[in-house]
Amino acid sequence: MPDHQTAVNALIAGEIDIMESPPHDLLPLLEPEENVTVKVLNPLGNQFMFRLNHLHPPFNNQKIRRAALAAINQKDFLDAVIGNPTYYKECPAMFLCGTPLETAAGADIIMKSDYELAAQLLKEGGYDGTPIVVMQSTDVNVLNNLGPVAAAHLKKAGFNVDLQAMDWQTLVSRRAKKETPAEGGWNVFMTSWSSVDILNPIMAAGFSAKCGKAWFGWPCDEKMEELRKAFATETDAAKQRQIGEAIQVRAMEVVTHGHGGQWLGPSAWRKDQVAGVLDAPFLLQWNISK
Repeated sequence: MPDHQTAVNALIAGEIDIMESPPHDLLPLLEPEENVTVKVLNPLGNQFMFRLNHLHPPFNNQKIRRAALAAINQKDFLDAVIGNPTYYKECPAMFLCGTPLETAAGADIIMKSDYELAAQLLKEGGYDGTPIVVMQSTDVNVLNNLGPVAAAHLKKAGFNVDLQAMDWQTLVSRRAKKETPAEGGWNVFMTSWSSVDILNPIMAAGFSAKCGKAWFGWPCDEKMEELRKAFATETDAAKQRQIGEAIQVRAMEVVTHGHGGQWLGPSAWRKDQVAGVLDAPFLLQWNISK
């Protein structure tokens, strides 16, 4: 059922048994229903990512990357996509709030929009008005509004923004291109990660700074790679937490990426028709009985 309203109505009527991820704006229709369970299965939730392309101007310049971070803020992303504060949290921790590596170190720049700082950094970085291509996914409900919010803040900070709408599959194909934006490449896109993928800097793809071998965006920073290696080989938990904090500070300095807030995505099912739904980072397709 591609139409969310149709699916929600079918769940309420008992015509279907379960919805993996009902849109947040339709949850008020489901939550009062006596025969429908609405539950967050993953209490750590998910995190939005603001990803920049380090290969091409203007974001091959660290000051201009920092200007982009200064322009955006978590709350506007969360309000635009999730809406209900019950299901989101402004969180300075890149490895999520509520985890052993939680820290606020170095993250002030992304917690509020500071257009004066952004303008200063743009001036220091010699920004010349180069257009930046912001890719917007239009067919995934938890990503749709991220691109326009990012574009609005970047414009207000002084960037020349070209917001380009596309379906998620097109975005996924295009983000792998290393060509310049004028040749079909890109400068900015946003996505979301489940907590299970970003609990430390080894498993979280966004922290890799191995230049051309890094995840899409291709940050290149020897110090970050040294810190990640130190984290991977450290056996003392306290020391590992210290290294994790240093990694977050470094990530914010060189701007491997920005973290756009922590959010929860509940599932919904007919309590009178199914049982055995397990708590997990995502809806598991086993143990469920009719």
